[in-house]
Amino acid sequence: MRVQEKWPGQKGHVFCVREEDDGLRWTTEEVERVPVISMNRYGKRLAVILDRPRNKRCDFLFLTKQYKTREGEYEQIFWRTERGLKERKPRVKLSTYTKSELSIVIDSAERYPWRFPSSEVTREQLPVGDYALKEGNRLVAVVERKTMDNFLAEFGRMPVFHQQLSELEAYRHTALVIEANYSDFLNPHKMKYYPPAFTAKAIAELHAFHPNLSIVFAGNRKLAQEWTLQFFTSTMAHQEDIPHHKVSEVMTRYGKTPETTGGSYYEIRESIENEFPQEFTIAMLRESFPDIPEATLRRVLRDMKKEGIIEPHGKGKNSYWTKTLE
Repeated sequence: MRVQEKWPGQKGHVFCVREEDDGLRWTTEEVERVPVISMNRYGKRLAVILDRPRNKRCDFLFLTKQYKTREGEYEQIFWRTERGLKERKPRVKLSTYTKSELSIVIDSAERYPWRFPSSEVTREQLPVGDYALKEGNRLVAVVERKTMDNFLAEFGRMPVFHQQLSELEAYRHTALVIEANYSDFLNPHKMKYYPPAFTAKAIAELHAFHPNLSIVFAGNRKLAQEWTLQFFTSTMAHQEDIPHHKVSEVMTRYGKTPETTGGSYYEIRESIENEFPQEFTIAMLRESFPDIPEATLRRVLRDMKKEGIIEPHGKGKNSYWTKTLE
């Protein structure tokens, strides 16, 4: 990009013009080369952190606006620093707003489920978790719910609980939401089976072993339900906020794939529906997903059969599946 300064100075932001050519049309001299520690997309912003002691935090805001006097769009790019964002104090501080109706799935085994007003709510067997945000055939966010007694019971089978949380972590946006306060688990009057010292250590172990999982102590059922609704709303807003094509290009170049959602179950389903031929075999599934357990592949086939999406033919080595709809 073409800029007028090496780093946003007193103004705190610099207007940028994207270089359209493959290279600059004049001889250039490299001023500085700095390693990148972190780069992530937040809405329309590409946040970059450089590996140096000063002048290390900045972001690039990519905007597409309509012309006021004629048809068409034009691009605006602003290079902004942490200091500039603090001093300017923009009125809009959040990046996640959506007006779309949420599609929320409640696991069929969930008793006395939470309520989600103004949302499309369905019940089905989820591969993991108790509540999920669905976009098309893909789960984009999953929440596991625990009451205080449920959470304490898991401490008696920690190895199994770690396995369950590891499966939950396969999805990009996940959370373990507990209908209690953290202080409740340190209160000896509320602990029936475990001393507070043990529960504190057990909770710390969950945080340490599952760094990609948000563990939320919501306080009670009502607040846990509200937290989950806002979590799903913000996640959907991020899904809908399509990044500027230049941001996507840069993220791909640096090996960042922020739009992946994880979860092999729904990846297999989507592949069968959209990529596999009308007639296919389980051997083709194994070849396409060599790292997925056999049990998961068969569970996908079984569930899709129940839903009438596919149907089996033949037995043994001659068996195959067909999709019921083109």
